[in-house]
Amino acid sequence: MNAIEFHDVRLALGGRIILAGVNLNIAAREFVGVMGPNGAGKTTLMRAILGLVRPSRGTIDVLGRPAVRGNPAIGYMPQVRGALSGMRLSGRDFVAHVLDGNRLGLPIPGKAGRIEVDRVLDLVGARDLGARPLAETSGGERQRLLLAQALIGRPRLLLLDEPLISLDPHHQSGVVALTKSLQTELGIAVLFSAHELNPLLGSLDRVLYLGHGQAALGTVDEVITGPVLSRLYGSEIDVVHLKGRIFVMAGSQDVERDEHRHDEAAGRRGADARHA
Repeated sequence: MNAIEFHDVRLALGGRIILAGVNLNIAAREFVGVMGPNGAGKTTLMRAILGLVRPSRGTIDVLGRPAVRGNPAIGYMPQVRGALSGMRLSGRDFVAHVLDGNRLGLPIPGKAGRIEVDRVLDLVGARDLGARPLAETSGGERQRLLLAQALIGRPRLLLLDEPLISLDPHHQSGVVALTKSLQTELGIAVLFSAHELNPLLGSLDRVLYLGHGQAALGTVDEVITGPVLSRLYGSEIDVVHLKGRIFVMAGSQDVERDEHRHDEAAGRRGADARHA
């Protein structure tokens, strides 16, 4: 049984077609990187798998059943930038927050809930972070707590939406390595969206690249090519291999890195506005 199946799927928001004619199968124990420029539909695709966006055409199956809201077999790590740094919760309370859904107020888990929180904190190597306020944790440590939260309930599919945003290369490597280790240890499927391919190299089974309403799924060698990416970007793209890294170039512009910098800058402006 596949983790995810799209059959002639079209996704639209506000009358704008985001993806159209998408057919794909993702196996039950695959690690798939989801790539593409801003606005290509990475988050929309994940929300459709979660049952939060209904396809205007076609069907989506998740673990053998139609995609529905509140599927307990899916763990979801949403795109988060600086919002967590000001929360006055301990790491443990933050992780426990999803035991009974997202409710206002502090969670009061019973014995089974406390055992489950300990289990997921241990899985991500964050037991020591449980007693610390979120405001006193680093970006990489907060990503570990978010990952622990996504593992509550023993999901069989993890959707991670841009977990590398605003992290330095060292912490990016740590998050990717931890996710790959969990995917292998738990025998689950992972969709991991990112702006840049290089941090994921060595961990991916396949890559799903989105652009111009289309999707290409395959190995890195099959998808990260000039002809495929030129079609998805709608302009001429060159793919350069250098010292074990891959660069997606439009002329002299590294399009993935420039997208990443733009998104980081937007996140910092948003954080500054919230604290002004």
